[in-house]
Amino acid sequence: MGDYPNSGVLFKNDKKKNEKNRDYQGNAEIDGVAYWVSAWIKTGKSGVKFMSLSFKPKERRQERAQDVPDYNDDALF
Repeated sequence: MGDYPNSGVLFKNDKKKNEKNRDYQGNAEIDGVAYWVSAWIKTGKSGVKFMSLSFKPKERRQERAQDVPDYNDDALF
């Protein structure tokens, strides 16, 4: 995230198609680790509105891509 350690950003999700989709999305860097951030606006039992947040490490996507075998490898034939 650059100049501000342990910070992040959220942007309104303009492509939300149903109530379960996140209301906001963005990213954050915490202790040098990059995360995808999702947020939902919810209403508590008392009627007070709040945001529920979810953090997923960005590296997770890269690890999955590396786990996919390369079937075009000539050594397999």
